Amino acid sequence: MLQQKDTTEYSDRWIQPLLEWFQINARKLPWRETKDPYRIWVSEIMLQQTRVEAVKGYYTRFLDAFPDVRSLADAPEDQLMKLWQGLGYYNRARNMQIAARTIVTEYAGVFPSDLKELRALKGIGDYTAGAIASIAFSQATPAVDGNVLRVMSRIFADPQDIAEQTTKRFWHDILLELMPKKAPAQFNQALMELGAIVCLPNGAPLCQSCPVRAYCKAYAKNQMDLYPVKSSKKPRKQEHLYVFFLLDDKQRIALRKREKKGLLAGLWELPCCGKEISPAAFLAELGVWQADLTPMPLHKHIFTHIEWQMEPYFVCTKQDDHNDTLQWLSLQEAEENYALPSAFRNIWQDGIEEGRKRGYVFYR
Repeated sequence: MLQQKDTTEYSDRWIQPLLEWFQINARKLPWRETKDPYRIWVSEIMLQQTRVEAVKGYYTRFLDAFPDVRSLADAPEDQLMKLWQGLGYYNRARNMQIAARTIVTEYAGVFPSDLKELRALKGIGDYTAGAIASIAFSQATPAVDGNVLRVMSRIFADPQDIAEQTTKRFWHDILLELMPKKAPAQFNQALMELGAIVCLPNGAPLCQSCPVRAYCKAYAKNQMDLYPVKSSKKPRKQEHLYVFFLLDDKQRIALRKREKKGLLAGLWELPCCGKEISPAAFLAELGVWQADLTPMPLHKHIFTHIEWQMEPYFVCTKQDDHNDTLQWLSLQEAEENYALPSAFRNIWQDGIEEGRKRGYVFYR
């Protein structure tokens, strides 16, 4: 394992080339054009588990709807979820709203600058707190994410497992000592940028474009593929789901709200059930007794720890006495006002296509 003294000889050698590279090569991103902690916070939360190109449009639409912390605190949940639709990990948005309400009630709507106070807000961990503190408030505090861990592991050929919290804390402490106190925002962003576009997570790193390769131990040994060290993940649990695109004779589509706990908690879904119950029995529980079921193409959706194997059915019903857990909506109502998680989006599109093949026009 590296010791802190091992890094000091590099402090004046690789940092300045990195900062100069970032000044010239930094991507032009909307959240880099502001020092507003609210806007920086929104971008950092959106960028968790999500690619930069995918975030850009969401970021603009989100800020148009909720331009400040008070508007986010007051946002109706369905509107918030609809704006987040497609980004996934919906608890990020819910936690943001909880944090926004805390900022309104405890800080009079002013974003706190203290690192401990930032860390105490719902959904803000060490990395996000460090990013906000350094970028918005110019505080000399590290922001250690996966990109940074990868870069540091390769520069120093570090054998520590980056999945371990002790490794993250180790590099946090090292970076705290190395960080140029007059340029904390540039330093943190430069490390993140290097990991995002040069020292890549998947595939070979672009070492010939790297401003710090002359100081990189992994490059010197031609062992870039050995770093970072990361323990293998446990196999995902597989679950089988029957999913139903339910359509009545008024061309309304059924959605249902999921339970408040568990995966996709509190979000809208196409009605679905596990294999412990038959499709017909499940539909009967929903009050759908008279229905024609047509199989649609199989789909799967991968979450972090679970993989859904989804067996969808197109279901036509003429009944009017359905279970009140179902929300029957026109296509326009559903698409404009209800957030449907990406797990169901392909089945939704298949259902629309199947309906149109049958002559449904889905009046808007």
